[in-house]
Amino acid sequence: MSLEARTAVIERQTAETDIRVDLAIDLPPNATAEQQQQQSIDVKSGIGFLDHMLHALAKHARWARLHITCNGDLHVDDHHSVEDVALALGAAFKQALGPPRGIKRFGYAYAPLDEVNVTADFVVDGERLRRQRCWLTALSRAVVDISGRPHASIDLGLRREKLGDLSCEMIPHFFESFATQAGITLHVDVLKGTNDHHRSESAFKALAVALREAVERTGTSDVPSTKGVL
Repeated sequence: MSLEARTAVIERQTAETDIRVDLAIDLPPNATAEQQQQQSIDVKSGIGFLDHMLHALAKHARWARLHITCNGDLHVDDHHSVEDVALALGAAFKQALGPPRGIKRFGYAYAPLDEVNVTADFVVDGERLRRQRCWLTALSRAVVDISGRPHASIDLGLRREKLGDLSCEMIPHFFESFATQAGITLHVDVLKGTNDHHRSESAFKALAVALREAVERTGTSDVPSTKGVL
């Protein structure tokens, strides 16, 4: 079975955005061990918090390369830029992956993210009696099926209006748009957490690890379906 690097470049221009996505899921098998360990991540969407989330996605999915540039109508709001980046990234993912043969197809992951470390000193009559350390943690779950049937069920439970310049309502919409264009079934749920930054980041990291598992090569050329086609 011939193995090649899974890569794609997508350019998307509309009246609202001008986007370029350069994605390499992995490198050729003949790449050196040092090359295999290196990642090239450069995201410039025009929205700082989205850049932060996409960097985390690429990092933990272990994509060899993710370069994104977006020139969008941010003078209007962030909707078009977020949606179109997600659509372009989803298209790049689908193109880079190619026909779904010889992959695991399914992937799932839980990703925790520590929120705060609190140390409390209890003092009675001038004496310290004990010290208690408490960890509050965000926890997300992502489940992926490279099914060819686009669907997304997203429940993040975000409460803030914005994180930086990114509208919180656009974060689940990003996942939905990505899944639609990538042709995957996607479930992302935030299970715990009080800080919306960390809830969002754990969701992106869970997705990253689930995608990494789903696209892992099995060493065969089989279509992972009893139907024989996806």
